[in-house]
Amino acid sequence: MDQIKIGEFIASKRKEVNLTQAELAEKLGITDRAISKWENGVCMPDAGTIPELCKILKISVNDLFSGEIVDMKDLEKHAEENLLSLKKNEEEMNKKLFFAVNIIGFGSTIFFVAYTILLMLAVEEESKYILLFIPGVILYLLCMFAALALDAAAGYQECKNCHHKFKPTFKTIFFAQHMGYTRRLKCPKCGKKTWCKKVMK
Repeated sequence: MDQIKIGEFIASKRKEVNLTQAELAEKLGITDRAISKWENGVCMPDAGTIPELCKILKISVNDLFSGEIVDMKDLEKHAEENLLSLKKNEEEMNKKLFFAVNIIGFGSTIFFVAYTILLMLAVEEESKYILLFIPGVILYLLCMFAALALDAAAGYQECKNCHHKFKPTFKTIFFAQHMGYTRRLKCPKCGKKTWCKKVMK
């Protein structure tokens, strides 16, 4: 998916319907800075904005993702290319999220252990130790909470029984037994509770 091409296409279609960036932004209920980012190929419109954007610009969603008006003869080919591109983007995002989970999880654990050891060595008075230890615990728990939220967003869990891939809720992941990134979860397809492994695709 060529974001630069899509951005140029949005800009040209906006001009065709005689709208400024500010006017288009007002119609979509967003800032004109967001429109500028789309048109410069910095980022893509949010999924919730796309239908209304296409309606205003008088294009199809397929046209938007292709960065051009798609001929009916090429519609199926372009639709398949766009779907594959979206899937690839999703997989890349999942990998980045999973990398962030590891960095936050391991980084905060190492920091917490080092912080605790330093406190034990440097602070002799028990009341001061507790006073300094509590913020470290709170920071560590916040980091773990953030890592878990990213883990819930990244990839899928695969059922050991039927190999169905699904995305559990944050609450489900929070309360599930786990060994690393393998969690004991109930599969929504077969209904069995098994050790589901984390997969990116």
